[in-house]
Order: sequence, then structure tokens, then C-alpha cells
Amino acid sequence: MERQLQLGLGGFALVIAGLAISGNVLRLGAEKNAETRATASYLSLAQISPADRRDVDYVRLDQRLQRLAQKPSMVGLAVGVVENGRITFLNGYGETLAGSGDKVTPMTVFRWASVSKGVAGTAAAKLAEQGKLDLNAPIAHYSQTLKLPGGREHMATLGDVLSHRLGLYRNAYDDKLEAGEDPRLIRQMLGSLAQLCAPGTCWSYQNIAFDASSEAVAKAMGEPYQQAVPELLFRPLGMTSASLTRAGLESSPSWARPHSGRRELPMSDAYYQVPAAGGVNSNIKDMALWMIAQMGGMPAIVSPKVLETAHAPLVPTPGERGRLRKFRERVDNPYYGYGWRSYDYAGHRIVGHRGGINGYRALILFDPKLKSGVVALWNSSTSQPGGLEFEVMDMLYKLDFRDWMELDKAGAVPIVETPEEARSGDPARR
Repeated sequence: MERQLQLGLGGFALVIAGLAISGNVLRLGAEKNAETRATASYLSLAQISPADRRDVDYVRLDQRLQRLAQKPSMVGLAVGVVENGRITFLNGYGETLAGSGDKVTPMTVFRWASVSKGVAGTAAAKLAEQGKLDLNAPIAHYSQTLKLPGGREHMATLGDVLSHRLGLYRNAYDDKLEAGEDPRLIRQMLGSLAQLCAPGTCWSYQNIAFDASSEAVAKAMGEPYQQAVPELLFRPLGMTSASLTRAGLESSPSWARPHSGRRELPMSDAYYQVPAAGGVNSNIKDMALWMIAQMGGMPAIVSPKVLETAHAPLVPTPGERGRLRKFRERVDNPYYGYGWRSYDYAGHRIVGHRGGINGYRALILFDPKLKSGVVALWNSSTSQPGGLEFEVMDMLYKLDFRDWMELDKAGAVPIVETPEEARSGDPARR
């Protein structure tokens, strides 16, 4: 009798477990179907909408971009503008390869460099919303490779990784990555460094340590980061050109080669080895779609809760004031969240990031409230196009014109980017 009761209880437990699994499968299937329907409904967002052009002077913008493209330090450039949550401008300038005659178009694929960090932050926030990750859990729970001084990987959280609050010196061991060493082994070496502060208490930009977040996403999704992110974000958002590998870049029908000035550089895949930190590729159209999603324009894929988590101003970054000294009349209160920077711009809150890898530069900057902003990708090491984002924001806010790209200055010195965003893989900036 007792054995029959045990067998009966065991069978009952198996039934309950089976129902729970079936319920989870049905729930996940329903979520996937909802995302599929949402993706179909968002297809129109990929089209240029002239009807939504309001505050930006597109004739003037195009004229200035044509002038910029003629600068001797430029090769190719792609720019996208969004107003009121719709793409209002997409254009390419210059060449994919200097002297080739192969024109850059809105379909030409470039590298995002450190703008990729916002993808990692968004992916982690989305998985946290789904209950698959805990941003407050120790990073040691998700990463087997990241070691911090004094075993503090058991204290530092996944959120600390995504917001650069690990207490390491800036860009720790990037030189080893650029020399071709395995980032998984380099992450273990970080444990031998001196600790600048306790995790969570100070900010210092990282690439190799930041990429421990790719291990967390991969563990939650049960597949490599390079496959997980397209499944979780890129494909549902309609970002058909986006990828996270060198092969993904070089197999694109049109892709921009890296340059220093107008000299072609050899392709380096060092930062593809830390995909969360710098591995994303796409064309400018897909980058504009990404920005629309970050503005809240695709809530079925990237929810308001995910955006609130990823964009939250978690830690002040006072060092940004040095880079932004030319723009102090506009920009103040720099903060960092999960892979995203935020600022006050003439009284408005804006969100964005910049990036640089040897021969490539990228930027994204937008006002979530206005649902308007700008994205740009270019294939040379000059930082002069960096002023573009401020010229567009000035138009959106109806502010007096400033020559932020310094096109009208004879012998102007290009704008200097944050060292940690500009030097990655770039020997000229070491």
C-alpha cells in the first residue's frame, strides 16, 4: 500500500511537472508569435517618411554632409535621421574603398564599434524582464572567465559589468586583445591587477571585462552571443543586415573597408572576439531602426521597462566633461547606464553612445521624449563627423546654428573623442 502511494505521488509529480513544462512552452510560443506579428507591423518603420520631417533643415544638412565628405580625412559616410519616431533621412556619401568608385549607400554595412555596448545592455535588460537574468546577481554566476582582484567577481554584479563599475583601471589589457590574445584568458588575468575601488563604487571604461556580459546573455539563451542577439533583437526588429562577426561584415553585398585618412587599413577581428563590447555590424538603415526601438517605437520587442532599465543614469562620468568641453554651452550632467550614455542638452535629456575601432567610427544620439535623433557610420579614423550629432540636435531644439563639425574653420582640428571609445584597435591612438 505504501509503495502504491509512493508510486501514485511520483506519477502525480510527473504530471504536474509536465503541465508546468507544457505551460512554459505555450507561454514562450505565444510570446514568439506576438513578436512575429509585431515585427510584421513594424515593417513600415524601415521606410523613409517625408511627412514626418518637421524641425531638421534637410537641404542644409545634406549640403554640409557633402562638404564633410570632401575632406581629405574622409572616405565614406552614412547618416540617418529620425523625427517623431520615423526615419526621415538616409543617405550615403563617399566610397566604400578610397579610389574605388564604389559608392556608399544606405545599404552599405559598417562596424558599430563601442555603440555595440548598448546592444548588450538592451539584451541583458530584456532577458532580465523575462526572468532569465538577474542584473543584481554576482557576475561569477554567469561568467567563468572574469576574475577580479581579491575574488571580487563574487561581489561585482552583472549590472556593474554593464555600467563599467568594476574598479579596474581604464581599458584594462586592451593592448593584449589587440595583440591577438584570447579574451577569455585575458579576463582571468584581470584578477592580478590592483583594485582602484570596490565594485559598484566608481566608474572606469572597459572592453574585455565588459564582454563578460556576452557570457551572461549566452548562458541565458543557451547559444553563443553572436547567435543569441540576432534571435533576441535584430531579427524581431527587422535589422536584416545586422551581425556580430567579421564574416557577417565581409559577406555583405556592400561593406565599407577601414581607413586611416585615405589609406586602407588591414582588417582586424580583435574586437569581434569581445562582441558585447564592439562586435556589431549593420547598414545605416538598420541602425536607424535600432534607434527607433530605443525611443520606444517597437514596444512589443523592446518594452518601456527594458528601456528604463538600460538607459537609467546609474553612475556619473565627470571625465566626459573634458571631451565635451567644446560643447559646454549645450551639454552637461553626463551619466552612464547599461551600455548607454545620457546627458542634459540645453535642458533636454538625451541618450547615446560613440564608438571607434581601427578605421571605423560610429555614433548614435537621440531624445527619447521627442523620439528624434541621428545615427552615423564612417570608415576612417577622423573624429570630425562627431559634431554632426550636435548640429542635428540644435535643429531639433531650434537653437542657434553652431559649426560643430568645424567645416567653416580653416585648419580646424578634428573633435577629440573619449579615449576609451576612440582608441580601440587604432594604433594611431595608443
